[in-house]
Amino acid sequence: MIAPDRDLPVTSPSPTDAADGSDGPKLDGDFVAAALGELLLQRSGPNGEFARAVIDSREARAGDLFVALPGEHRDGHDFAAAAAGRGAAGLLLAHPPEGIPDGTAVFTVDDPLAALQRLAARWRDALPATEVTGITGNVGKTTTKLIAAAVLAARYRVQASPNNYNNEIGVPLCLLEMRPETERAVIEMGMYTTTEISLLCEWARPSTGVVLNVGPVHLERAGSMETIIAAKRELPEALPEHGHAILNADDPDVAAMAAHTKARVWRFGTGDGVDVRGSDVSGLGAGGFEYTLAASGRSRRMRVPLAGAHLLPNVLAAAAVGLADGIDFDEVGDALEGLDVPLRLSVRPLAGGITLLDDTYNANPASMMAALDLLSELPGRRLALLGDMRELGALSDESHDAAGERAAAVLDALYTVGDLADRISASARSAGLAAARHLPSKEAAVKELLSELHEGDVLLIKGSRALALETVVQAVKDGLDRRA
Repeated sequence: MIAPDRDLPVTSPSPTDAADGSDGPKLDGDFVAAALGELLLQRSGPNGEFARAVIDSREARAGDLFVALPGEHRDGHDFAAAAAGRGAAGLLLAHPPEGIPDGTAVFTVDDPLAALQRLAARWRDALPATEVTGITGNVGKTTTKLIAAAVLAARYRVQASPNNYNNEIGVPLCLLEMRPETERAVIEMGMYTTTEISLLCEWARPSTGVVLNVGPVHLERAGSMETIIAAKRELPEALPEHGHAILNADDPDVAAMAAHTKARVWRFGTGDGVDVRGSDVSGLGAGGFEYTLAASGRSRRMRVPLAGAHLLPNVLAAAAVGLADGIDFDEVGDALEGLDVPLRLSVRPLAGGITLLDDTYNANPASMMAALDLLSELPGRRLALLGDMRELGALSDESHDAAGERAAAVLDALYTVGDLADRISASARSAGLAAARHLPSKEAAVKELLSELHEGDVLLIKGSRALALETVVQAVKDGLDRRA
């Protein structure tokens, strides 16, 4: 929880943050049973209160409700007893296991996921005073969520999970973190195809919706860009008449969504005629960036302490969230200049005077270009290890080729790994970067990097999640430590 005038991070609530019930409903056993209704087959144990729901037994702590979900490789039921042993006060599952500690509340259902979703929707209904902001887009959802939460915290008690909980499992978990004293909640909304975001909106009932961008992420699953656009459009379509649709005017496909919402439209971007504008941008590398913020007839020169001017759209969207919610222009500006939020792309020093840009969480065309743009702002010899960008469908070849062309303009040396990324190095060589090589494995990449890195170098490592390039980061770090 975040309270006004408190120096607290944007995090999920801890069990000690749970409401005492004096100002609102209790998320307790009786509420769970009533919310599940006909889905509940059997209930046993005490009527304790729950701080939140979790699906990973390793994250369970005192006061949690553990939901046992069957997975592709593991079944949560196998870890239910362990979750209870770690302090979980309740279990929501299809079949109770052996070894559950006495005093644990147990709710038995046929389908734990459907039960989780029903429970989350009923809990959201029980908190009508809490206003929800939904954020969608192909890149930047988590960053924008955390920035928007920091802006809203200038005036309100805010809940925003630091995790990228954005799907049919994650959104219910976010909703169940809300407490009666929560005034604002900021929730990511992701998609693979149509109808998914509309379902998330049914549960969360956002009054504000942010659409950041539309791109070819998940194109293989969605089938076409038209499907992706329609899917993202479901957020502004779901907003109420008294709500706020915050749209990126620099993305034509997003800007066109203004015709598909009943809510008031707030346009943000770098051009003229927008409600929230950023201009005169100056990158400061790892030190952040400067720009001029203009909105509501006022302007202010800003310095944002987040690495990379590519984050300007995220900052403008968050500013629009605050302004739409009635926060004063200068309060919004102060919150943005005081940002301290974790970013997926981290800039950190390594042994031997080497700087690492670790962006191994994932990769798509927009985030790949953004990472290379940030690298171009940093002094020193610039190297990169780039991996595949997956799930791009028919746009895969041209997206990898474009990344190679940009890499050639930025880098002194390029290495690639993966089944698709050889196109990046080939394109970079064609664009004039002779020092561009495709390597057969991550192990070969580690060996090559350790032999090539020298004091003053800056290294970017980035690729799709499936490549697990964080293992390369750790191996390079260990190797440099040994060498130092």
